[in-house]
Formats: sequence, C-alpha cells, structure tokens
Amino acid sequence: MKTTLDELQAFAAVVDTGSITAASELLGLTVSATSRTLGRLEEKLQTTLLRRTTRRLELTEEGAAFLQRARAILASVDEAEELMAARRMRPAGRLRVDAATPFMLHVLVPLIAGFRERYPEVELELNSNEGIIDLIEKRTDVAFRIGVLKDSTLHARPVGTSQVRVLASPVYLQRHGLPAEPGQLARHALLGFTQPESLNDWPLRDAAGNTVRIRPTLASSSGETLRHMALAGLGLVCLSDFMTREDRRSGQLVQLFAGQTLDVRQSINAVYYRNTALAARITCFVDYVVEMLGRRPFEE
Repeated sequence: MKTTLDELQAFAAVVDTGSITAASELLGLTVSATSRTLGRLEEKLQTTLLRRTTRRLELTEEGAAFLQRARAILASVDEAEELMAARRMRPAGRLRVDAATPFMLHVLVPLIAGFRERYPEVELELNSNEGIIDLIEKRTDVAFRIGVLKDSTLHARPVGTSQVRVLASPVYLQRHGLPAEPGQLARHALLGFTQPESLNDWPLRDAAGNTVRIRPTLASSSGETLRHMALAGLGLVCLSDFMTREDRRSGQLVQLFAGQTLDVRQSINAVYYRNTALAARITCFVDYVVEMLGRRPFEE
C-alpha cells in the first residue's frame, strides 16, 4: 500500500501542534481518526515515527528524517495546486499571516471580510507575535513588520507609514491638567514600553533641542495594553496612528503638543522569503491591504 497525502498531513499536523488532539482540531477530524491515520502510516513504513509519553510526543530519528521528506511533498502539492489556481487567475490555498497584535486587530482584521469576498479560495491563518519571528520556524508565509528592517534575506514590500503622537484621554486631562510643553511631562504619569527602549523616544524636543526619551511610570511590552491603559485614564502615551485612529475620531484619546510634535513615522512592510512558492497568494493579500489602506489613511 502507498502512503497517502492524508497520512502525511496528519503526521505533519501532529508534529506542528504537539498532540493528536490539537492536530485533530486543525484537520477537522476526530481524535480516533487522526490516531488511526498515524498508526496506519507507521504500519506502512514499518517504523515508529513518534514516541508517545505521558506528557508529549517526540519525533524518533526515523520520524525526523521522514518529516523532512513529508514536508517537501506537501509543499510540492501546494505549489502544484497554486499553479493551477494561478492559471485560472484565482489564488487558492492556505496563507499564514503574522503581525503584532495591534496591527492585526486595528488594520488587518477589519479587512478580512472584504478579502474573503474577493478571494474565497484563499484560506487565511492569522497569528500574532509581538516580537520578530523566524518565518520558517513559525511556518509563516508573510509577516507585517513595523519599524526598521534588519533581515536582508527577506523580501520587503512597503505597505505604508504611520505617524506617532502623544495622546491622553479627556478623563486623565480633567483630573491632572493639560501639559503645555514637553518640560512638564515629569509631572504626569507616562505610559511606555518595556522594550525596545527606542519606543520610549517621543516625537518632541526638550529645552536643549534633544528628542525626549521618557521614563515610564507604567510600562508594558504591548502597545495594545498601553492603549487600553490610556483609554482608562492612567496616563499619557505615545502610539502609532494605525492603532489610535478610531480613538482619535471618537474623542476617546486627544493629541497633546500638536504644534510641537515632530513628524516621526514608522515604516510598515510586508516581508516574506524571496524563493517562496506562494507568490500569488502573498501578492493578492498584500495588494489588497495596500489598496484598502490607500483609501483610508491612518492619519484620519
């Protein structure tokens, strides 16, 4: 009997998710069906691919070698399907997208319904990571990164830029007053980032003409957490326009130092490996994001 694609997909899914239960959910199968499929594959190969312990599954040496070939076969099938879809001008297949939580929530998620309507055969998988990830390790096809790019092995396509501003909620300003100049920041609660420290450089100049770097009163690694703290009236914050557009339009956050704010913008890029076989899927998704963002700038 020959090995089937279903068996290869089940094996790869179990390895990727770390358990038969999680793999079953990913594949839309019952646990027993996934377990039987994996057992059938091992029986055909007459070898043990995974060691089952009480806590986890571990690849055997034979399993690791077979996994490499299995992934190559699955990738070839994906590429062949993508080629046929491209010939029909209908991109299809799974596209794994990664972005930091704020960009995912405020920019990408609102665009998904329209994208799905235009490209119903593209299966999106959306993942959020706050830091820089290894696209291969995380099995990511395209990632949206904000700020300076450092990995020259990746192809980068500019998506846009987003200005940063100092903001506060009306509730906070009613309680603590409106700072008139950057020199008064020390009198206020300041919301900042734990890392990288460069995100605590605010687009203002002090009395000596230097860019202001704040020392946070409250700090977080997540811009979305800082946004919620600012909305709750816990302090002043400096965030990018893409995540505060609706807050500014509704008046829940207001800009401070408007006349003294430097025009500092964060670059936004879509990144992926140059030798990807998923060009049609990536292109249609990034094209759609660029098109939609062009219709509604972050600064609004």
